[in-house]
Amino acid sequence: MEAGTELFLGDVVQLSPETCRNQMFAACMMTITEPKSFGAMGYVQCTGRDGMPGGQAFYRANWEEMEFVGRAPFIVKRRD
Repeated sequence: MEAGTELFLGDVVQLSPETCRNQMFAACMMTITEPKSFGAMGYVQCTGRDGMPGGQAFYRANWEEMEFVGRAPFIVKRRD
């Protein structure tokens, strides 16, 4: 993605499989929570267990490690 691309709360990006900062996030879809000058902050929704939802794993992505996918119709409330 090019630096300076306009992102909004709820936009969805895919993280690069080549991301080097944390391979657990490689190729994941991330929902934007905060557009930033360096790229964006957002979450990857985690699966839960026993029929209960999981929490969110937060990540700070640079422009070069993400690609725009679309817009999420639902935003999950933060679960700590």
